[in-house]
Amino acid sequence: MNRTSGFTLIEVLVAIVVLGAGLLGLAALQGQALKANSSALQRSQAVMLAYFMLDAMRANPTAARNGDYDLGTPGSPDTPHCTAPTASNLVTRDQAAWLTALKTNLGNANTTCGLIACSSASCTVKVFWDDSRAGGASAQVIEVTSRL
Repeated sequence: MNRTSGFTLIEVLVAIVVLGAGLLGLAALQGQALKANSSALQRSQAVMLAYFMLDAMRANPTAARNGDYDLGTPGSPDTPHCTAPTASNLVTRDQAAWLTALKTNLGNANTTCGLIACSSASCTVKVFWDDSRAGGASAQVIEVTSRL
């Protein structure tokens, strides 16, 4: 009676193939997690930047209620504003700082834009950006409406 103990070469190769397939699956999962995390970061930054602009308008409520902060044209479809204004009064400096922060944090692309529409009662701020690099839809929009 010949008893062999231990593993054969075929069993070792099968174990390595199974382990390799599992590690490849983990690597793909890690890549997807990084994309989702990047997309979530951009969404969080877009919301914070919308509140940044609303806070600037709360500091200057008369100008905001008069429509001085309005940028772009709301409608269907919206027409956002994508370039920073160059005048040197408080409102345009706030707008320029906001649009520059959008480009810095969400990508310096032609699709990174903002829209501000105020009425006497409330203001709406929309942030537009491209999220295709992070695995999301190419056109993303965050809209925040607040009373001043």
